Amino acid sequence: MNSLDPFSTSGLSRRSFFERCGMGFGLLGLAGISEAAAAAGSSNGASPLIAHPPHFAGKAKRVIHLFANGGPSQVDTFDPKPELSRLHGKALASGHLKTERPTGAAFGSPFSFAKYGRCGTEVSELFPNVAQCVDDMVVIRSMYANVPNHEPSLMLMNCGEARLPRPSLGSWINYGLGTENQNLPGFVSLCPGGYPTGGSPNWQSAFLPGSLQGTYIDSKHTDVEKLIENIHNHAWNQPEQRAQLDLLSKLNRLHQKGREEDSQIEARIQSFELAYRMQMEATDAFDLSKEPKHIRDLYGDTVYGRQCLIARRLAERGVRFVQLWHSPGQPWDSHDDLEINHRKLAKECDQGTAALLTDLKQRGLLDDTLVLWSGEFGRTPTVELPTPGSNAGKINGRDHNHWGFSAWMAGGGVKAGSVYGATDEFGYKAVENPVHVHDLHATMLHLLGMDHEKLTFRYSGRDFRLTDVHGKVVKGLLA
Repeated sequence: MNSLDPFSTSGLSRRSFFERCGMGFGLLGLAGISEAAAAAGSSNGASPLIAHPPHFAGKAKRVIHLFANGGPSQVDTFDPKPELSRLHGKALASGHLKTERPTGAAFGSPFSFAKYGRCGTEVSELFPNVAQCVDDMVVIRSMYANVPNHEPSLMLMNCGEARLPRPSLGSWINYGLGTENQNLPGFVSLCPGGYPTGGSPNWQSAFLPGSLQGTYIDSKHTDVEKLIENIHNHAWNQPEQRAQLDLLSKLNRLHQKGREEDSQIEARIQSFELAYRMQMEATDAFDLSKEPKHIRDLYGDTVYGRQCLIARRLAERGVRFVQLWHSPGQPWDSHDDLEINHRKLAKECDQGTAALLTDLKQRGLLDDTLVLWSGEFGRTPTVELPTPGSNAGKINGRDHNHWGFSAWMAGGGVKAGSVYGATDEFGYKAVENPVHVHDLHATMLHLLGMDHEKLTFRYSGRDFRLTDVHGKVVKGLLA
């Protein structure tokens, strides 16, 4: 048998012959995957990140998610409960609360609240700077989730599903809209010092194209080469790299002939091109020394402040979704020493958060940038009782509480200067206009111009969506 050129489409190589004869049933099993890849627009050479129009005209173009992971206490931050303070140390009339661990008497907030802005929204003393921005925010006091456990609640908030691997919110948004900057990832996750609880599944793309997953950045670093590994090629200059990449692309294109249905080849070509383009664009985006001193001072020279400034620089460069983690683990998880821990954590993020909102507004970016602040759940209004290995015998913290918690959104078409929903008189359960995480996601997609029921992806014989079979757009959150 004559040897055939493996890149040729005029005949079959010996390897291709046996592949087609012996792997037929395997290829049938892969049909669903190929169908999904084609639906993503990657098999015809188009990048899934190419910008495309939404279902309808949305108010927001991009999202910045400030994740207070671990579960900040709603009754100590954005949901004042004077009745809880009045009954401090006493048993609540509502009886036993359904929580993860045993709890005891009412635990009044050690922090004072005051009204701010023209709207008069009450905010805890923990956030004096953020409180100055309430006229641009809608505070949701009636959020609720499914269970009082970190991992499933993190997955629910980030991916719309608490148990099974599903694409993250950032991946869905990039799938629906693409990105406005082809030289940067469409989804960036800033998390200093390591991965959060649950790890990379928090920003996974799952069955969506791999290019839609979040790009993890260890934002504790200030050196660009440490922030992004291999951002510079120290062995080749740019013309040499371009020539090398052109040769590689030519070989991949030859290999692609006759295999147009193989989306992985196109994904490989696109990833090399993006990596090359990022060397200049990403270096500039993450170099905070290019910001004037008064802007750097506005954000503060802290890890969190620098993260917020990076988030603004990425947003103005067209990155569609930026997620900013306070720190890895569960920093807001105050099972004990709540007053000490919450005060410390709020101080770390108050200046940077307020600076981000102020800076976005001054640059005219807040109108079409949706900023979300949330944890995965809240905390109990009652004190957590000592349990083995839990809170070291201290009785000065709160347990997890998924029945009611607070979040806020700013910019991007929200009903600014308002409060939506309410928990009961103790802050335990959402009782007025409850907002499930699915409802929050549906509303965010609506603000971006997407119908959450139509933003679907066919996988394994089923049309999947971020909100599964749930969720409704909360009209009361819209301007």
